[in-house]
Amino acid sequence: MKGGETAPSDEKPRLSLSYRFSRRFFRFLAKVWFREINVVDDDQLPPEGGILFITWHPNGLIDPLLINASLDGKLTTIGKHTLFKIPILGFLLRSVGFVPVERPQDSKNKEASRKRNEVMLNGVGNDVALGGQALLFPEGVTHGESDVKRVRSGAARIFLHALRAAEEKGKPLPNVVPLGLHYSASHAFRERAALVIERPMKFPPHPPLDSDKKAQDLADRAWISEVTEAITVELRRANLSKTTWRERAMIWKGRSLVYAEKQRQSGGELLKPSYAESILGARRLRAGWEYMARHQPAQTERLAKDCEHHFSNLDERDITPYDVDSRPERLTTLGFFRAVCSWIWALFWMFGLVTWGAIIGNYVPYKITANLGSLLHRRGMDTSVIGSVKVGSAMILFPLWWAFMSGLLAWSILDEASPLNSSLVSHWLLSYVTFLPAVGVFLVFLIWWPTSARLHLELYARLMRSTRQVKRWNAWNDESTDWDELMSVQRSLAARLVEIGAGLVLPGDEDWQDPPAGKDDVDVVEMRASLAA
Repeated sequence: MKGGETAPSDEKPRLSLSYRFSRRFFRFLAKVWFREINVVDDDQLPPEGGILFITWHPNGLIDPLLINASLDGKLTTIGKHTLFKIPILGFLLRSVGFVPVERPQDSKNKEASRKRNEVMLNGVGNDVALGGQALLFPEGVTHGESDVKRVRSGAARIFLHALRAAEEKGKPLPNVVPLGLHYSASHAFRERAALVIERPMKFPPHPPLDSDKKAQDLADRAWISEVTEAITVELRRANLSKTTWRERAMIWKGRSLVYAEKQRQSGGELLKPSYAESILGARRLRAGWEYMARHQPAQTERLAKDCEHHFSNLDERDITPYDVDSRPERLTTLGFFRAVCSWIWALFWMFGLVTWGAIIGNYVPYKITANLGSLLHRRGMDTSVIGSVKVGSAMILFPLWWAFMSGLLAWSILDEASPLNSSLVSHWLLSYVTFLPAVGVFLVFLIWWPTSARLHLELYARLMRSTRQVKRWNAWNDESTDWDELMSVQRSLAARLVEIGAGLVLPGDEDWQDPPAGKDDVDVVEMRASLAA
């Protein structure tokens, strides 16, 4: 559906062929880039009214790629206008619903740029008012920092326009829905990702229209400023932002200790949680930790130092908290033998039709993209920008290479001047292949290259899991490590963390109430009544 077209309020917008094709390509790229994608709480989406999705922007082009691949329905994404100047990439972005926004500092004529942006933002607001979905990164820039950067007023302005347009047209009021965007390693290949859909935000009533333009402008500015501040807090809450990466790492590793301790207390088997479960655990620990830091700072600081010392000890040995918790009480030769056999079996399946198809159809563009990322890294480029460049180049290079190789092989099989064709013709059974239609052969190969890549990555993931398990067994057998001491310290720390959490009402508990817009989780954490008394 094109920019100004809208569907009736009781129907979903019809998706154009180019939109469906481009989104399928986005989903393919997302499944190739990530080994695990979790979409959490999609049942919180409002049943009526348009939606303005907002989130932070830690990972360049990978962020909208993941969100577009994960959400259903037509989604209009607001992106930096310079991306649309890149051949092929610009076409793909437009076909999947991206619209360009110009930053005044990037334009020679700042006033003209502001006017073009105002028209664009109002157009997005109109679509949202009529029941459409839009995605905006309110920070305005991508970054690799641990905290949300300064939020700009664009989201609040679009939402105000959408509210008034919906009221004018008699449509259900639109909603602002924050997204929690989480990566196990934001710029790395084959890591885990999760998209957490938060509940719609509630704001104060927007200013009524006033015939006095000056008064109207002042009232609008005050409302927009209040909403922007609420959005800032909400993005920090939804994305578990902290002042430093050290704090985020502490929370993430502490979450691992709590999970293992609870499994031990319940008598359950220690299994690695899904990434979505890990994020909820990190959210709980973040809220509880900040609450204790406010009310019992000395005790919290001692625990933080003890945890940091233990984690530093593990890092020096290149092991993780999971390695400590999962170590069996008895190390048997049979257990190690099973781990090695699993690795050999996975390696065996890596060699075959699937892997050769993946290499022929994907190695060249993959290598170019990887080398480009390495070059940018050596030049000191920000990791979020590197991830964006790698995804952008993949969108261009992979389809071109697939088309080239498909055409080359179709010619090799069907053309009489090809040596491969001569070999096929000489065999009574294989000669039938040379009579296949050229378009059909081309399309079969065009589909096979990305399919083989997906299958190969599944085999590769199995191999990596087996490799990690073999490395884990080697670490467990290292006699220079005092595993009993590590386990004792880790379980003591875990018990202290669990004890703190047990005395608080935290996210995920039955009696937990999500904070209102403009409040962080820590603002509504409470001591349990039995302990407070």
